[in-house]
Amino acid sequence: MITIGPYSISLLETCRFGLDGGAMFGVVPKTLWERAYAPADTKNRIPMAAKVMLLRSADRNILVDTGNSPFMSSKLQDIYGITFADYTIDASLATHGLSPNDITDVILTHLHFDHVGGAVLEDGSPRFPNARYSVQREHYAWACAPTEKDRASFIPEMYQPLFERELIDLLDGPGELFPGIHVEPHYGHTQAMQSVRVSDGSTSLLYPADLMPTSAHVPVPYVMGYDNHPLITIAEKKKLLPRVIEEEWIVVFEHDALRDASRVIMGDKGPMLSAPIVLTT
Repeated sequence: MITIGPYSISLLETCRFGLDGGAMFGVVPKTLWERAYAPADTKNRIPMAAKVMLLRSADRNILVDTGNSPFMSSKLQDIYGITFADYTIDASLATHGLSPNDITDVILTHLHFDHVGGAVLEDGSPRFPNARYSVQREHYAWACAPTEKDRASFIPEMYQPLFERELIDLLDGPGELFPGIHVEPHYGHTQAMQSVRVSDGSTSLLYPADLMPTSAHVPVPYVMGYDNHPLITIAEKKKLLPRVIEEEWIVVFEHDALRDASRVIMGDKGPMLSAPIVLTT
């Protein structure tokens, strides 16, 4: 845990799963991404986490993303190797003395199933009944009419019940959502996915979601085959990383099963990781 401004910040483990290593690293050869991250299993899946961020202040308990859904079909859970045997979002909240009822706000980076899946219960009721949810308006419009390429990433029953209950606030572009908490849309992975930055003017932490899903995605060319527009992802990283390095931001890796976070430094061959930072408890 670290403290930035009024917020104590932790990562909560919600589950473990696996995604195809080739899809996670696009055109990067397997020999390179296995060396940079982890070996693949017999189905070519690499180990993945769904680490949601908890920000606590005197009057708010804020979550960023909600992980996978335990109510997905058994077929999909098998395809993605999703397991809740070691971690659940409720159990991780309990380690901080919290229950789902204590969450006041949920910031959704985007509506892919591995980011929004924990937002509702099996009957469609909200897991966090006292929370307001936030997502970019432009992204919701995309989720309502996705392309053939990314349609499988959207499972409407994981988020439409929240809209039907009028629990979601649609955001229009970048801005300060709460004091010291800023959101910024990105367009490489999917339309208007938003990153979250927490800053008190001297220390900043970035939760980039799928712009840099693991620590192995810090190098500029390491982008996902899942990205709708990989060249835009590259351009977004090239624009963002110099500021991350210069201002010594902490970067959180939402899907990294091996590392929580790190600062980034400039090496001989480009941006590289500094020492690991542990944020899970």
